[in-house]
Amino acid sequence: MINRLSVTPVRYRPEVEDIQPDEPTLAKSIADTMLSISQETYSNSAHAIRSVHAKSHGLLEARVEVLDDLPPELAQGLFARPGTYEAIIRLSTTPGDFLHDTVSTPRGMALKILDVAGDRLPGSEESRSQDFVMVNAREFNSPSARAFLLNLKGLAATTDRLEGTKEVLSKVFRGVEATLEKVGLESAALKSLGGNPPTHILGESFFTQLPLRYGDYIAKVAVVPASQNLKALAGAKLDTSKDGDVIRHAVEEFFEDETAVWNLQVQLCTDLDSMPVEGVDPWPEEKSPFVTVARITVEPQQAWSQERARQVDDGMHFSPWNGLAAHQPLGQIMRLRKQSYERSAAFRSQRNRTPVTEPLQCPFGHGGLKPGMLDKTAEPPPRFPI
Repeated sequence: MINRLSVTPVRYRPEVEDIQPDEPTLAKSIADTMLSISQETYSNSAHAIRSVHAKSHGLLEARVEVLDDLPPELAQGLFARPGTYEAIIRLSTTPGDFLHDTVSTPRGMALKILDVAGDRLPGSEESRSQDFVMVNAREFNSPSARAFLLNLKGLAATTDRLEGTKEVLSKVFRGVEATLEKVGLESAALKSLGGNPPTHILGESFFTQLPLRYGDYIAKVAVVPASQNLKALAGAKLDTSKDGDVIRHAVEEFFEDETAVWNLQVQLCTDLDSMPVEGVDPWPEEKSPFVTVARITVEPQQAWSQERARQVDDGMHFSPWNGLAAHQPLGQIMRLRKQSYERSAAFRSQRNRTPVTEPLQCPFGHGGLKPGMLDKTAEPPPRFPI
């Protein structure tokens, strides 16, 4: 129970963002490049997949419980009042093509909290979900928007190609990353290129990396292991040499009879100089620690199946721009990615038999999605606009 806060947060105001005149051009270039990844994989498979985080390793029914007695600075937006929500978790790795798990890239968690009331972000008015999109690193993998675009172009050039080369480079990059970590350093860029340690995804902590509005304030969000069975997996290595889907199989094995609990935490901005909205570096935790505002519980279940993949991988999108106005994404890279999320979802919705829609009710717990389960009123669920 939390009844007071040890820091004084900065209040949100529109001026904390510094919008540049070339952003529309940059946003289109980023969206075009990301869409080219999806177009390449579609041309090779006749099936449309995400341009990043294409490979899922866990598709989970979850419960999110907002804590009682949060101080006013933390009782904001979705977390303004105690309550329990149904949610969907998608665990993934970052590439836009399906690679053998030997190519060890950052792990991702996308959290979709369902049936959330409140004013919506533009473009998400027909949804009732709040999405948080996170990866297992505090630092964003590119120092600027232009560097991010350059990295994307490099990924696009090798999509669905050179898998053997990627496996060799991943081994080299993992060795370099391990050396850095021995001296207390790490490289987000190396990890994104295949240098992420081959860790168990359920032992990881996940971060939005970039800021968002937190009601009257500004924050970053994290999801960290809370139950002992998750903590025991922190840093645990998986043998990727023989099983190309070992991450997925490890998740499936865990949830055969285990319950997982994570803490959902926020780090409030307390100083715009050292915690800038437009920056990509981690915010100093000595100035503002991450504080738990909610608890996420996942009980034993079938953690992945072809049916769940059809309904979630094909039929849902996860975007930081799908949510409440109280949790508006902030900063240039967040702004520039909005168009990419929209076009990627529309591309999949146009080409696959399962259109991209927004669920209104948690679909799992009864052997996968069934017709009529998405909407309590039995009306058609909102389809992602094309």
